[in-house]
Amino acid sequence: MADSLAPLKFPADGEQAFHRALKRAAHVYLAGDHRYADGWRLAKAALLLVLCVVFYVLGLMQHQPWAFFGCYFLFVMMGMLLNVNVNHDASHNAFLRALWANRLAGRLVTLPLGVDPDYWRVRHVEYHHVYANVEHYDLDTEENGFFRQTPFQRWRRHMRYQHLYWPLIAALSLPYIAWIFDWSDRLGKTPLHEKNILPGRSGWAVFILCKAGHLVLVLALPLVLCQQNGIGWPWVLLAYTVSQMCASLLVVFLLLGTHWAQAEFYAVPEGGSMPHGWYRHNFATACDWQTSPRGLQHLTGGLNYHLTHHLFPGWNHRHYPALAAIVAQLAAQHGMEYRCIGYRELLAQQQQFLRRMGQP
Repeated sequence: MADSLAPLKFPADGEQAFHRALKRAAHVYLAGDHRYADGWRLAKAALLLVLCVVFYVLGLMQHQPWAFFGCYFLFVMMGMLLNVNVNHDASHNAFLRALWANRLAGRLVTLPLGVDPDYWRVRHVEYHHVYANVEHYDLDTEENGFFRQTPFQRWRRHMRYQHLYWPLIAALSLPYIAWIFDWSDRLGKTPLHEKNILPGRSGWAVFILCKAGHLVLVLALPLVLCQQNGIGWPWVLLAYTVSQMCASLLVVFLLLGTHWAQAEFYAVPEGGSMPHGWYRHNFATACDWQTSPRGLQHLTGGLNYHLTHHLFPGWNHRHYPALAAIVAQLAAQHGMEYRCIGYRELLAQQQQFLRRMGQP
């Protein structure tokens, strides 16, 4: 991983007319409204938070191992949904109006999963969103030796089977972020050291306290109280491991294929200038997909409208269905290739991509 990355430039590339039309249509659509969460989304977040707390408390009150396991698992799943529906928007300052309120919400809802919201926010917003599918710049696709995500990465023999073992990698992704990426970022081993995130002793205090708070919440308290209720420590470790891996797997299932399905990948350009404009880059590297049934989109936090999210990152996910319709219409008028596919097709194209990347 590079220690520092020079900014890349996206030329205008004749996108000005599309940009103006898109901004004008979005402004007309938003008239009389705002880009943040509304009452319904706040109520959904509050319900998920209440369910998260209720399942946690119920789990600690159980005397039967399987009852504890079920409640604990649901506690972590509610935490996962809070991250998808709250922290993702909060990282873009699109959940609440105040910057501090978004940061506080992110700190709160990431405790069940252990991911540091500030480091994740910078990785996501300032690297992935700006340089999606650009080698070395999109830190989500950084080479790791286990999983080949771009045609520019080194091939290893075991990667020919990555289309089979990728669910295991997906299940370990969030724990890897929490315990490898976060600490690498914190210790200055990645390009994020230039961003001065959580500076000084106070920054270290926040970082350590939140990591310790995660361990106390998900391991220490359950280990102590379950022991008192006659539930052995192996059950607690099993519940922790299975629930964290399932939460990671479900998040990755919502995300991975959106940047793999018939998507383009780019090496670092000579001279630091990309071969096309910012809009064309996003159309080439992401797509939208439809949930089935449609009602499931209320749980995805808008991640299924992933291309639309990349074009409107500062808007709450409640706006994405309407914005996606605007994008589709204007893209057709301005020669942009808007892609919105079904989830089955997304998974099929994802498998094709993994098989292709698994070849030497």
